[in-house]
Amino acid sequence: SSVSCWYCDCKIYVFNDMIFNLGWKHARYTRAWFSLGVYFSLVALVGISLLLLWDSIGALYFRRGSISAWLPNILAPSFSGSIMDTSIIIASTILSIAFHEFGHAIAAASEGVQMEYVAIFMAVLFPGALVALNYDLLENLPLFSMLRIYCAGIWHNVIFCAACVLMALLLPLVLCPLYVSGDGLIVMGVSQSSSLSRSLSVHDVILSVDGLNIRRTDDWMKMLAQGTVEKTSSHEFLGGSQSYGATNSGKGYCVPNSWMDASKNLWQINDKLSCPDELIVFGKFSCNGSAYFPGTDKVSDKKQTEDLYCLIAKDVVKLKKCGNGWRGTEDDDSNCTCLEEECCLVPVLTPGFSWIEISYARPYSLECLQKEGNLSSSHATNDNFGPSPCGGTFVYVGDLSSTASSVKLSPYRPRWAFFLLIADVPYILENCLSCLLHVSAALAAVNCLPVYFLDGDAILETALRYVAWFNRRQQRVIIKVCRFLWTVLSIIMFSSYW
Repeated sequence: SSVSCWYCDCKIYVFNDMIFNLGWKHARYTRAWFSLGVYFSLVALVGISLLLLWDSIGALYFRRGSISAWLPNILAPSFSGSIMDTSIIIASTILSIAFHEFGHAIAAASEGVQMEYVAIFMAVLFPGALVALNYDLLENLPLFSMLRIYCAGIWHNVIFCAACVLMALLLPLVLCPLYVSGDGLIVMGVSQSSSLSRSLSVHDVILSVDGLNIRRTDDWMKMLAQGTVEKTSSHEFLGGSQSYGATNSGKGYCVPNSWMDASKNLWQINDKLSCPDELIVFGKFSCNGSAYFPGTDKVSDKKQTEDLYCLIAKDVVKLKKCGNGWRGTEDDDSNCTCLEEECCLVPVLTPGFSWIEISYARPYSLECLQKEGNLSSSHATNDNFGPSPCGGTFVYVGDLSSTASSVKLSPYRPRWAFFLLIADVPYILENCLSCLLHVSAALAAVNCLPVYFLDGDAILETALRYVAWFNRRQQRVIIKVCRFLWTVLSIIMFSSYW
């Protein structure tokens, strides 16, 4: 081991002979394998360097590049700060780095260069690993052989990513004997600070959102993101001390006229122009896609409330849907019209808030198992009319952007209730594969950059030797300029992102 004020490492020698014998014994095949890695790494080095240049220019001009989403997608997997997620990230990082360095060691062994040791180090606050080689022997190798060794780590990380994708695609087949998927998302956890914790519990199954079935966790995030009502697209109604915004989603219900008459009496009982806590304000909706609300200029408070109604949400959601904003129905005239004795009403919401219907089932609850005996009845339909032992439908009104990530979901649920003890296994496997994919892709992308102490630096230096019109001195100048330029660009880009 070596220790200093800014660097410490631990050197491991036990794998030297084993790895050298493995690489040299199969040198014919490993050289062909790593030759593919050379071509891929050179293309990746040019492509990622251009992406970084584009995004750094955008950061300098205080605007985002048109393709700047690649960095957050690689470096920011959706994980919480829980002990399990932290453990998965640490284990994924160790595996990705080990596979990266194993590629360098095997490629060097296939060229007849034995590694001196494997070092695990901590430089300032940044951990890492490296394979120490005999650089005198390395410099005497042909240029393409050197490129095989330098590109091997990036190539192995890319193959590791491909393996994770393949395993994720095969996961439904592997889990099929014990788990089912494709008919809802099982809740693995709900944040206690989330308002959804009042309606959803662990092992509940979310069946649909706004009448549209969901089968993947991506569908859940996408639907809630699309359901968010923009503040700038709302028409404001000022009543008393509160400000409402009429949702433009067109999600309405065919409310009987008798309910509307009763709600007027309820409205007039209250002094303020607002509904009691358990009631929601509704306004009339027309088939042309607009919601009607009375104006606020030169009219009395009573006149302002003439076409607004206070209704109980859990009763309203049992009624027939109308309007053109429901994603689970077709947008035609039949969805806008109600019966003669009914009127299409839409909820009136605070700007930035949204209204969504979430249908769920509780197939593993004791009451449901005693009542139904199987899961088929609870999944037969999404038109649940209120809460029941096997599920129901509830309305969520609020900010969807902060709510979507507060629920941990998995598309795999146990076939039988006594397998609930291992219900977390698919969720953990999915998170492990996702984290391995992100970490390995990030390691490959970072090492493609021609920055000091990274593989891209050695790859660029070796590749420039192929350019005959540059002499050795000019090559060194170009390499130093590239090192400095891409190091500065990397700092700018990463600073802008974080």
